[in-house]
Amino acid sequence: MKVIPLAIVLAAAAGPVAAQQQPMHHAPAAAMHGDMMPGMDSMMAPMMRAMAYAPQHLLREKDALHLTADQVTMLTQLADSAKATHDAAAQQAQMHLGEMEQALHAAAPDTAAVKAHFDAAHRYMSDAMWAMVRSAALARADLTDAQRTQVDAMGRHRMPMHHGAMGSHGAAGH
Repeated sequence: MKVIPLAIVLAAAAGPVAAQQQPMHHAPAAAMHGDMMPGMDSMMAPMMRAMAYAPQHLLREKDALHLTADQVTMLTQLADSAKATHDAAAQQAQMHLGEMEQALHAAAPDTAAVKAHFDAAHRYMSDAMWAMVRSAALARADLTDAQRTQVDAMGRHRMPMHHGAMGSHGAAGH
């Protein structure tokens, strides 16, 4: 049963790559998510708050934040680097999920093969998410105290994020 939440996490982590490909039709998985993982929103909340500092978000607010030219350059480099790392890892995760799905559809699934692909997909999803979190942490460090206070205030006034929202803009703000 762990396959369903994994697909949902992949959708959140692999936003830019998933947006370029056809949907995988996980509507039943999404519908069951609330029953299987009722605490997922609270577990993801710290990461969602950290993503307020994602370089692409800060760049969209560059005028309001009064970013310097050096800050814009650094944030652009961070966003580009994070996007490349995120997209490569997300693509690998999707490949392993496809392999896992194929293994699961066998008349007598080889659980060792399923687990190997599950573990690999999870590792790559983690790498994709880490690229985004890392870029947000590095971006936060480059802001002034006043800018961090402003970003924190802006984050408190936004609506809570829902599943898939973290990846909807990808690591570079698509």
